[in-house]
Amino acid sequence: MKSSQPLFGDPSRPSARPSGGQLQLAHRWHTREPPGHPTGRMVLMEDVEIRDETIRLGQLLKLAGVVEHGAEAKSLVQAGEVRVNQEVETRRGRQLVPGDEVSVGGQTLRVSTG
Repeated sequence: MKSSQPLFGDPSRPSARPSGGQLQLAHRWHTREPPGHPTGRMVLMEDVEIRDETIRLGQLLKLAGVVEHGAEAKSLVQAGEVRVNQEVETRRGRQLVPGDEVSVGGQTLRVSTG
């Protein structure tokens, strides 16, 4: 991951597929304090809308702009730097459903439907 780029997609840059694609990114940013969060800090959260019932973890990371390529997603996930619903996830192919929350670098993506 390049340090000069934001961790998540820039809201001014369209990072969703064109209409008719299967996936879509909604730039709805909000903060919340997750239950049991050890620091009690607010966490930046971004809703990522999907049109299908599920999305693979690697696809979500690419869609949200966290990584540019699947190989980057694989490295990040296998290194244990990604959490799904507050648990470390090491499978890039993990199926995510609406309501699942993916945390990377102190920020959180929430899977939602349109």
